[in-house]
Amino acid sequence: MEMQELPMNRAFTLLESGPVVLIGTNESGRNNLMTITWHMAMDFSPRIAVSTGPWNHSFGVMMETRECTICVPGVDLIEKAVGVGTVSGTDCDKFERFGLTPLPAQDVAAPLVAECLACLECRVEDYVPDHGLVILAAVRAWTNPGRAERRTFHAVGDGTFIADGERLDYRSLMKDKLPDG
Repeated sequence: MEMQELPMNRAFTLLESGPVVLIGTNESGRNNLMTITWHMAMDFSPRIAVSTGPWNHSFGVMMETRECTICVPGVDLIEKAVGVGTVSGTDCDKFERFGLTPLPAQDVAAPLVAECLACLECRVEDYVPDHGLVILAAVRAWTNPGRAERRTFHAVGDGTFIADGERLDYRSLMKDKLPDG
């Protein structure tokens, strides 16, 4: 087998990050969502980096309020999550347009999304403008164990997505490296 060179403007598709997420914000009582595919856990602490910037309406709200939520949709919400990412919150109420239910968070004004598998309430710790990275500290985490669809989905970066499949359990080999719980 021979390797084939990939154009550099497509290199990111080889490493597209974790599951597609919805970032919730609240500006003066008005809830909004944006779809993010570029994010990462920074370590075993509840710190997360997301890649966004001034081109997104929600970014300005995050910087002003210094908070947001990160909500993880199941694969059954893929069309809604993609739709959320194709319109601006300045033009419509995304919760209403896509049939999503905002729930009040406990420690931030930004909403949780009732239909999601999990949500994190976050505070903005830092912004690295040269790299478009917003550093978030999660202050509370929620899960939705009653959801029948448990699979998440991942953007490849070219308009296609990959749904989670079989889960392989190798915790016994990694037990001294994993956090408690």
